[in-house]
Amino acid sequence: DAQEFIRQRAVKAVLDGMPQVLAAKTFAVTRQAVGKWMKAYRSQGKTALVRRKRGPKGECGKLLGWQASAIVNMIRDRHPEQMKIPFVLWTSEAVRRLIKRKLGVELSARSVRRYLHEWGFTPQKPKRVAYERNPEAVTQWLAKDYPAIIARAKREKACVYWGDEMGMRSDHQAGRRYAPKGQTPTRPGTGKRFGASMISAITNRGVLAFMIFSSKFDSNVFLRFAKRLMKQTRRKVFLIVDGHPAHRSAATRAWLEANADRIEMFFLPAYSPELNPDEMLNNDVKQSAIGRKSPRTRTAMMRTVRGYLNKKRGEPEQVRRYFHESSVLYAAG
Repeated sequence: DAQEFIRQRAVKAVLDGMPQVLAAKTFAVTRQAVGKWMKAYRSQGKTALVRRKRGPKGECGKLLGWQASAIVNMIRDRHPEQMKIPFVLWTSEAVRRLIKRKLGVELSARSVRRYLHEWGFTPQKPKRVAYERNPEAVTQWLAKDYPAIIARAKREKACVYWGDEMGMRSDHQAGRRYAPKGQTPTRPGTGKRFGASMISAITNRGVLAFMIFSSKFDSNVFLRFAKRLMKQTRRKVFLIVDGHPAHRSAATRAWLEANADRIEMFFLPAYSPELNPDEMLNNDVKQSAIGRKSPRTRTAMMRTVRGYLNKKRGEPEQVRRYFHESSVLYAAG
């Protein structure tokens, strides 16, 4: 309404003798806009100045309801390669080509992005999934294996831990920084690269156990951590881990057999790190304790990570939040 009012006032002022340049300055618009309004007024009269709906016209632009539903189902259920679209992910350009190929409708990239927004799609960073992953094994884990572990844990009053190991590097960087356009920001730090490792285990009740070390991770390191874990609780320990060789070594199996009354180990499906809540802790440590710091020595880096984890250990609610991620929500109860 305000824009229509300005158009009418500007045109009237010009018709009354005001120069277009002065009218543009008076009504705080461009001279080109005033010239466009005058041209439209002279060809169409006052109707050219009335307000109109902006943006795409019609209910769904160029796509009918059934067409939009068909495209949404294709995007949700299939990958671009399955639809013979030369893209790995569903980008706006990939969706634009899909619409053209399947429906024969030519849309601009802007219109496709608008459709995606209306359909509830947002641009997101994809999670990496290994080709070797077995979907059937994941389904069985979620439907049978894990529920059986929980049922046993309740009967035997065991404590269920989720464990994992992670390597840490001094040159890891997280987050973004503002800087003038074209001037890449710099981050001061030592030119020497060094690393360390971390092994940890968490429960959905907020218990956190960890160990920082600089040696190579093997069965000896793992067993040292497992012994610490047993001392931390009087209850039997159910430890869920991945299939790392240190977890399956002969030394580890022998030790587990000798301590079967105190600890048992269970394995996640292969190539499925997203099912492990302890991965959320790993990501948090990389982002907050390493990526935003600039350690000068390995000792300093290990001290920083140890301090961060000690703080987390005193905040059970923060540890429980690692189980709120959608991929591990099944383990929160």
